[in-house]
Formats: sequence, structure tokens, C-alpha cells
Amino acid sequence: MIARREVEFLLYDWLKAERLTALPRFEGQTREDWDAVLDLAERLAGNDFLPCNKIADRDEPSLTQDGEVRVQPDLREAMRTWLASGLQLAAVDAGHGGMQLPTVVASVALAKVMAANVSGSAFMMLTIANARVISDFGTPAQVELFAAPQHEGTSLGTMCLSEPDVGSSLGDITTRASLDGEDEIGRRYRISGRKMWISGGGHDVTEQNIHLVLAKIADEDGRLPSGTRGISLFVVPRVLPDGGRNDVTVAGLNHKMGYRGIPNCLLNFGEGMHHRPGGEAGAVGWLLGEPGQGLAIMFQMMNEARINVGLGAAALAWRGYVLSCEYAAERVQGRPLEDRRAERPVPLVRHPDVRRMLLAQRAIGEGALALCFYAARLADVSRSAGDAVERQRAHTLLDLLTPIVKSWPSEQGLLANHHAIQIHGGYGYTRDFDVEQLYRDNRLNPIHEGTTGIQGIDLLGRKILGDRGAGFAALQEEMQATVGRAGADVELAAIGAALDAARREVAAVVDGAVARDDRPAVLAEANAFLEGMGHLVVGWLWLDMALAARQSADPAVAEAALWTCRHFFAAEMPRIAGMLAPLTADAAVTRRVPERIFAAV
Repeated sequence: MIARREVEFLLYDWLKAERLTALPRFEGQTREDWDAVLDLAERLAGNDFLPCNKIADRDEPSLTQDGEVRVQPDLREAMRTWLASGLQLAAVDAGHGGMQLPTVVASVALAKVMAANVSGSAFMMLTIANARVISDFGTPAQVELFAAPQHEGTSLGTMCLSEPDVGSSLGDITTRASLDGEDEIGRRYRISGRKMWISGGGHDVTEQNIHLVLAKIADEDGRLPSGTRGISLFVVPRVLPDGGRNDVTVAGLNHKMGYRGIPNCLLNFGEGMHHRPGGEAGAVGWLLGEPGQGLAIMFQMMNEARINVGLGAAALAWRGYVLSCEYAAERVQGRPLEDRRAERPVPLVRHPDVRRMLLAQRAIGEGALALCFYAARLADVSRSAGDAVERQRAHTLLDLLTPIVKSWPSEQGLLANHHAIQIHGGYGYTRDFDVEQLYRDNRLNPIHEGTTGIQGIDLLGRKILGDRGAGFAALQEEMQATVGRAGADVELAAIGAALDAARREVAAVVDGAVARDDRPAVLAEANAFLEGMGHLVVGWLWLDMALAARQSADPAVAEAALWTCRHFFAAEMPRIAGMLAPLTADAAVTRRVPERIFAAV
């Protein structure tokens, strides 16, 4: 679990979240209000979601003969308890019945449940984002019929993008939409096709299930437009407004390595299983926005989901660290290096290599949480600041950092969970201890909502080359401000200088990539850039947190932050040069290697 003292340091000592109450959107809110919400999330995480985490992992969802998906009963009840509590309304606008809390506060509340039961949190993550998209782009009737039930806790939502033969190449989707008239809800279409990897589809937690479906509108000859510009977005409910069942069928469940509590489905739209006599073929859906705007609208949900994927990975990494600390303190084994003839064995935490792995876990877990909470605060400022320049700067930084927020916690969090298993030894490799499940759960995070490779291309291709380094220039200004403050601190001045040296190193790579007239060659090594850039950003945040720790009223938290910052700069920051080497060596091995060497042996 994520201890309250860590939350208070990150939220109040470091991010100064209370300053957000000066913004009109959060006027009148207090820290006491926020703490009450965090208390509720903590109770639900500990009392409802944690006890069923291993149970739902063991007893994964099942598909009945009539096509219904049964979720493990304890997790189903935990979800219903969450929905009854109203916590899904934390960041929702007051105009839609929400609490209108800062995104960063809502993110902390969600992270508590993620650490306890990441499968359960996935239901919420998708639903919150689904309802926000409908609220932002839907007609008044669509908001009332499809967003409001999710706000009220009587429905959960999904996002339906991928198809069995398409994956992430969304321009190649073949799900089709045919105009079926117009009613008081909006332009009505018939949807036909298959969607794969749909988390939270067909379940029995709530009767209603609201699907947001990407599809292409067929022309008069029945042909589908090519590419991503032809994609539109549709709201397709499981239960139609008249109470009838829509033609949406669960064709099968995917049996996963982790995240087993939430069903992951193959959904068929327009298969005819729920086709009513005399009606048109296809599932009924209503157009959201305008034709051809589907992917642009869906990116709002995808970017929100990407940040929350990173948050889930961070929460799993942190929980693994907490469990490792407990085990290392209790497990007695071996003699200390300085006294190999000692009469009695010592706790694992006395061994330097175990301390190394604990420090690595803390640096990753808390660093990843800090990255996600910082992004959430940027989201608050970008939407709510009174000054247009401040809003735009926050938006620019958030846009640049989103692929890092998704991928760095996902990749590094898996490494943190690796260390957790290693510290537990053979016991960590058994199902008797939770760290085994944490590793399996976290392994999904580098894949869903855009693989790490896709995030690398997004960062280097769209965010760096796309604006010729302007967003990175804004980020450098933030880093240089931290370096300047560190220069006045005797103990942290050298770390500040190391951060500035790493910044210049990455900046040289960015300048070279922008100047180079060979985009494919640059993007071939986008993943290497993403990794190095992620380390630079988290190193900067650790120095910033170390400076904030100087002012913290909690000496234990301050001491831990300073030591972890030292570790990150001693062990992790020197690796940036190696991460960036593929972009500076100009070897182009990955592009020149012949495909024949990968032929099946």
C-alpha cells in the first residue's frame, strides 16, 4: 500500500497541491476535503480490494453458455462498493454531479486502489475516461443516457479500438458503420465488426456496459475509407435506451498472464445474436462528434489511459518495494560481510546487495509515482489556470511527457518487481507471496494503451521532431531552474551539476535528431531515446524532491528522499550515455540487419 506519509510528502510538500485552490475551478476546497477522499480510498483499498486481489487472480472471469461474463464475486462486490461510494466522481465537473477535485488528488486516490488490486482499478480507469469523453463531445442526450449512468455508478465503460488482425495499426480497422437514421440521441448507425483485447467487456458488475467503438463509415458503394482520417467514434451500449439488448456479443475471453481479475474480451458487434425481428442488422450505435473525428476524440481517452497505465505500474512497483522491506527486515539469513564468523545470521536488510535492490525499488517506485502525480498536476494547470501562457506551458509539458509517463513506470516498474522477487528468493517465485503476482500484473503495462515502441516513436517523432524541439526547450527551462536551486545547497550542488550535464547530453542528441535529414533513421532508435529521456526526467524529479525534502516536517521522509536521490544519481544517471549510444554511434544495425537471419530455425 502507499503510506499516508509518502502521499503527504509528494502531494503537499513537493507539488504544493494546496496552491491549486487559488484557481477558480477548485475555489473553496481545502486540504481537509481532499484528505477525507483519500481516507475513503484508503479504506476501500485495504478493506475491499486487497483481500480479493489474489482470489480474483486465481478465479479469473468465466464465460457462460449464454454469453455472459462472470467476475469473481468478491471483486464484483468491491467494485459495487466503490461505485456506491461515488469516488468515480472525484475529478468530474460539478455540472455533471462530480466533486470537481484536482486531477492530482483523484490520481492519488486511484493509485491507492491500484496498489491493492490493479485489475479492479482498471474498471474504474476506463469508466472515468469513457464518461469524460462522452461529456466533452456528446450531445446533451448522449451525456444524459451514456455518461450520467457511469457517473452515477450504474454502468461501466470500455474503449474498443483494436481488432484481431489489426492491433495498434488503427488505420487498417475494418469495423464498419452504416447510417440508420437520426433520433433525439443523435445520428444513429449500425455497427458490424470484431474488437479484440477489450478490458471490462460483457461483465456482471453492472447491467449496463457503455462501449466507445472506433469504426469506419461506409460510402454509398459499401466501401470503407482508408487510413486513420476515415475513423469515426460511436457510443454503443449493451442495453439500448428502450431496455432491449443490443447486438453486442462476447465471443471469447483472453486468458492472461496478469490483470486476471478484469475480463479481457473478443467482442462481436452485429453478429445477430441479439438481432430483433424486423430490425436492421448490426449493433446500434450513435456517432460521437463528427465523421472522421474518431481517432482525434479517442486520443483524449487514450492519453488519459496512458497516464493511468503509468500510475498503475508505479503503484505496483511501490507495493513490491513495501513488501520487500517487510521481508528483508524479517527474514534472517547469512552473515554480515564485515564479520563472516558471526555466531548468528542477520536480517537480509543488513546485506549490501539487498540494500542495493531496495534502493533501486524505492527510486523506481516513488520516482514513478512522482512522475505520474506531476503529470496530473500539469493537467490541472493546463485546464484551469487563469493565465493563458501558464495554461499553454503546462499543456506543452504534459504533451511532451505523456509517452514517458506511460512507458518509464511500465518498463522500470517491472524491473522493480524483478528486484522484489529476487529479495524474496525462492519464496518470491511461488504463489504464496504477493510479489509473484505483482510481476505478472505489471508485465502488461509496457503493452497496453500503446507499446513502449509506439511511445518512443510518439516522443521522438511527434513531440520532438514534430515541433523541432520547442517542447523540450520548455522542459529544459524547468530542469535548469531546479539546477539553480540545487546550486545554493552545499550537499546537492554536485547532484545538480550532474543533472545539468545529463541534460546537455540529451539536448545534443535532440539537436542532432532535429538537424538530421533522415527521419526513418532517427525513429529507428526512438526506443533508446525514450529510455534515456525517461531517466533524465525522473532524475530531475528526484533532485526536485530532494530539495523539497529539506523543508519537510517529516524527518524520516526527508532522509529517505535524500538517500534515494543520491542512489539514483550514483547508479542510474550514468546509464543515460549508454541508453543514447544507438542514436550517437550511427551504426544503424537495426535497419541494416538482413531479415533472413530471423528466419525460423
